[in-house]
Amino acid sequence: MEHLPQDRPLWEIHIIKYPTTNAAGTLVFKLHHALGDGYSLMGALLSCLERADNPSLPFTLPSSQRPTKSIFNTKAIIKRFPSIFSSTLRSMLDFGWSIVKSSMIEDDLTPIRSRADDVKLRQITISNVTFTMEHIKEVKTRLGVSINDVIAGLIFFGIRLYMLEVNQESRKANSTALVLLNTRNIKGYKSVKEMVSKNNSGAAWGNQFAFLHVPIPELNDPKFDNPLEFIWEAHKEISRKKNSLVTPLTGMLLNMVKTIRGPEAAARYVHSTLRNSSTTISNIIGPVEQMALVNHPVKGLYFMVVGPPESLTVTIMSYMGKLRIAFGSEKDFIDKQKMKCCVEKSLEMIIKASRKTSTKE
Repeated sequence: MEHLPQDRPLWEIHIIKYPTTNAAGTLVFKLHHALGDGYSLMGALLSCLERADNPSLPFTLPSSQRPTKSIFNTKAIIKRFPSIFSSTLRSMLDFGWSIVKSSMIEDDLTPIRSRADDVKLRQITISNVTFTMEHIKEVKTRLGVSINDVIAGLIFFGIRLYMLEVNQESRKANSTALVLLNTRNIKGYKSVKEMVSKNNSGAAWGNQFAFLHVPIPELNDPKFDNPLEFIWEAHKEISRKKNSLVTPLTGMLLNMVKTIRGPEAAARYVHSTLRNSSTTISNIIGPVEQMALVNHPVKGLYFMVVGPPESLTVTIMSYMGKLRIAFGSEKDFIDKQKMKCCVEKSLEMIIKASRKTSTKE
């Protein structure tokens, strides 16, 4: 993909008036990541669109409310002190490992990681697969985990199935996924006006995200003969690290590097983090209702991040009860059709296994 001209605004809009089996045309937004992260850009998009069923009503997003517990209780703090101490120690170990992983230790070369010096300049192919949220919610309910756990597990399992088909020895390979998190302490999207205002209540425009190093479970381990183990392992790793101090500490580190050594040094650190991993997974939540642009209904949408120093990038987008997983794959290195089939097979096996588990119980 061509770079955006430096003497023009860092965005382009392409209107493709070519009908497909899914839509009458296609609208492509090409945006530089320097403009903002997924939260900022999705908020801007929603500010330009309206509900197709009733433009006067606001969009609604899938509910993700969780019960909150007060931690400002002396007895509770004393009772939880051992677990707090253990969590703090684990956070420091995870943070230290994150620095070492970002700076020194690379993942193995595998069917999803070429480690080519010019990988970020090579052409990519984009493919996607769509699932119904009902299937994802079914597995979530049966296993008692979150929707994000199910999605991460099925992606990890699908990636390992792909690696197994291409090269059986890669089952034992050390592979890490970078899971990106929005660090804003807020629910729902804000308008552009609200995000750029001084009183934005923690929902400022820009790039405000952190990443978690999450190992992709090995397929050859006996406990992973059951595909549900990929979901439980994702649940364990992501929950532990999300609830630890790793995310804020990583943010503080990047800010410190940026302040002391400049933005270029911070960018080099992020580049090294990406280069040493196997894939990046990012997620954007879309509205439940159908969107419309100037009375033209939007039938579907997804996004892709291009240019990172990785052979595989995975993005996730929910919209109108559908979940679309997109893959940005290094051309002539990753078989996009085989990857798509493996992820589809992954969900099929996970649904089947979850139903068997419920039957046994």
